[in-house]
Amino acid sequence: MLLQFTDSFVRKEVLDLASSLMWFKLLGLSIPLNEEEGFKYFFRVSKNTFNYICSLVREDLISRPPSGLINIEGRLLSVEKQVAIALRRLASGDSQVSVGAAFGVGQSTVSQVTWRFIEALEERAKHHLKWPGSSRMEEIKLKFEELFGLPNCCGAIDATHIIMTLPAVQTSDDWCDQENNYSMFLQGIVDHEMRFLDIVTGWPGGMTLSRLLKCSEFFRLCEAGERLNGNTITFSEGVEIREFIVGGVAYPLLPWLLTPFETNELSTTLSTFNSIHNTARFLASRSFLHLKGNWRILNKVMWRPDRRKLPSIILVCCLLHNIILDCGDQLHPDVALSGHHDCGYKEQCCKQVDPVGKNMRENVAKYLQHRKEEAPPK
Repeated sequence: MLLQFTDSFVRKEVLDLASSLMWFKLLGLSIPLNEEEGFKYFFRVSKNTFNYICSLVREDLISRPPSGLINIEGRLLSVEKQVAIALRRLASGDSQVSVGAAFGVGQSTVSQVTWRFIEALEERAKHHLKWPGSSRMEEIKLKFEELFGLPNCCGAIDATHIIMTLPAVQTSDDWCDQENNYSMFLQGIVDHEMRFLDIVTGWPGGMTLSRLLKCSEFFRLCEAGERLNGNTITFSEGVEIREFIVGGVAYPLLPWLLTPFETNELSTTLSTFNSIHNTARFLASRSFLHLKGNWRILNKVMWRPDRRKLPSIILVCCLLHNIILDCGDQLHPDVALSGHHDCGYKEQCCKQVDPVGKNMRENVAKYLQHRKEEAPPK
């Protein structure tokens, strides 16, 4: 028995889920505690956030009404129902046939509705994913120091694979990654709340993370002194620490990107740095666990996607991730992936070490050790 949504369901208080407990039983899903939780579990957003998303895309969805977007009762789909269909497709990763059956529409309608929603949100929600201004960045740096003790840290970086199948005529070694999957990379930099501050996608999964970084606009801006260029902090004995982000061993050690020390015979100072560094950079990994868990279309093998459109799908999922946070919603803990966001992939290792970056990392390590020694006993 399929979960059915009707227009009256959509129009009554924006997708009234009064009967959601029964629906979840029919689907064999864990039962939410109440109607609000049922709504959020199914669409990943609260009703208030759903209304906000509808307000962002309403003008576009109304101004360009597509032909044939009707349900099985012959009525034109409302904006709310179009948004509901698109969110469910992105959240579940289920086939267009399955999603269409749940809403009483055909496969082609699900395809049209989802793509129109993606185009609209990509254009209308840009302000939810942008590099912070100076005042906001000061807040982020203060939080990183408060939470982890890292001074002047502006974020954490990581990357994940979006796996897909490709027609034989489109396959190439570039798109075939280290685990022999065809994939596309998504790289993200996040703040202390796991909000995406910068992403890059569209590049083949067969690249190294070092090369992916160097192909990004973020790298160009940092190297040109146009990003991570805020005030330098000077500590005792003239030790200076500039703005930086933290990343794993797959990234190069740069003046503005600090990676962990190699783990062979570490001193106390270096071990302290690695421990704190690892905790901070795990924010980026957790962000991808939530992103791919909330928007399961990114965690399933995509069947022959249009490689020109896939970056837009990925971007919109990141925008939705940020919208949830910006609207005061909590990321739903029950849908986050467990384990690692790139399950089955071995961590790459980059040997590139910039001398200035090496000195910067040592300065941060000394600062952290000094701070640890000066802290009052617990």
